[in-house]
Amino acid sequence: MAHEITRTDIMPMEVYANERAAHRARAVALKKHRRVEVGPFATFYFENRDTMWHQIHEMLFIERGDEAQVADELAAYNPLVPQGRELVATIMFEIDDETRRKTVLARLGGIEETAFLRVAGNVIRGVPEADVDRTSAAGKASAVQFVHFPFDDAQVAALRAPGAEVVVGFEHANYGHMAVMPETVRAALAEDFD
Repeated sequence: MAHEITRTDIMPMEVYANERAAHRARAVALKKHRRVEVGPFATFYFENRDTMWHQIHEMLFIERGDEAQVADELAAYNPLVPQGRELVATIMFEIDDETRRKTVLARLGGIEETAFLRVAGNVIRGVPEADVDRTSAAGKASAVQFVHFPFDDAQVAALRAPGAEVVVGFEHANYGHMAVMPETVRAALAEDFD
């Protein structure tokens, strides 16, 4: 299965513009079963090649970039395409009130190091994307985190089992929240593995 998105996968923007509504509708339908809310502020958005393909096209469409931007977007988003034996999540801390957002994020430094999945009792620790440190020197967490969850064959088999209990959460002192993954999400994510 091809994982990397290449330049040949990128549509001309005039073609994408004409088909954008259909691509967006498809992306919305796809993402519906790829998200899990954890606690009052965090949402895990599990990525795959299709979600990243759409994200790249949206960035190019909105920013009207040139060929250099195509290379930049591919470099930025390809690391978030799962590589066959992992799940990858964009984790967003969504707090509308700016003052509250600053206060909460100031207490969540290092949260990217505490993300986990528990599949049939087996814990899979998240590995933060290493491109940028997403906790500042002052201990403030970024509102957006990117985390990889590496699986072994037994863990893949466990997640693929219909009805398997999958828990998504954090073991952070200031945000120790967990949520049970809905079965529709588990079933969608089971398709991400080679």
